[in-house]
Amino acid sequence: MTAENMIAFQGAPGAYSDLACRTVFPAMTTLPCRDFAETFAAVQEDRARLAMIPVENSVAGRVADIYHLLPDSRLHIIAEHFQRVEHHLLAVPGAKLSDIKTVTSHVHALGQCRDLIRELGVQAVVGVDTAGCAAEIAKKGDKSVAAIASSLAGELYGLQSLRANIEDAEHNTTRFLIMTKEPINPDPSTPVVTTFVFRVRNVPAALYKAMGGFATNGVNMTKLESYMLGGNFFATQFYSDIEGHPEHTSVRLALEELSFFSREVRILGVYPQHPMRQRKGSGD
Repeated sequence: MTAENMIAFQGAPGAYSDLACRTVFPAMTTLPCRDFAETFAAVQEDRARLAMIPVENSVAGRVADIYHLLPDSRLHIIAEHFQRVEHHLLAVPGAKLSDIKTVTSHVHALGQCRDLIRELGVQAVVGVDTAGCAAEIAKKGDKSVAAIASSLAGELYGLQSLRANIEDAEHNTTRFLIMTKEPINPDPSTPVVTTFVFRVRNVPAALYKAMGGFATNGVNMTKLESYMLGGNFFATQFYSDIEGHPEHTSVRLALEELSFFSREVRILGVYPQHPMRQRKGSGD
């Protein structure tokens, strides 16, 4: 299998990132990686053409540390994907709900399925990741232990789903970014997102002034995150998503004003809006 047909993700086979890769690119082969740094490296070193990176979840919030890693990856965002999270209670073949005494999964998955854990009265045990927990119970063959993971993990490790869609929140959705070595330039007449990072100058009201250009030019900013740089309390970088293309006059003017009050503005990607974003924007 050539690298051109590979898409890298962080996690074990059957992870939700693996499921997202297969959903968007069913003809590609997924490449599991130990961590995000290795996922980026797989593309940088031409072991994969694409990387699927989770950045935020509607329940758990932003993925820890990812905004530190994105700017240093030297990759470009070319698309976004919203994946509905559908948790399954997986167990070894032949097990019944009444057999389950322990449930294991990633800490976020356990937190997203509190109602079921409370209903069953079982012990929750934190594992490294959802798919890894599924693989572990399949290996041990213990009917008293279940894992919370994806349907894909169940298929890959030969487990049965005792109950589907066990997440507490129906809106549980993860947003992914699809990244590669070369940027794209989508048609400015189509709905697009521009993602960038910046650092404001160390002067009073710098952030307020830097943001003013987006307001006065009518540019919709859908995300603004701040994070510390290098452990320095006084060095802050901002990550932002806006709707619009840098070739639009309004976006160009807003970015010019941002640059005036910033030390650095770096665009990480200009890419098509996912249909889910467009539906939300229309009020559906």
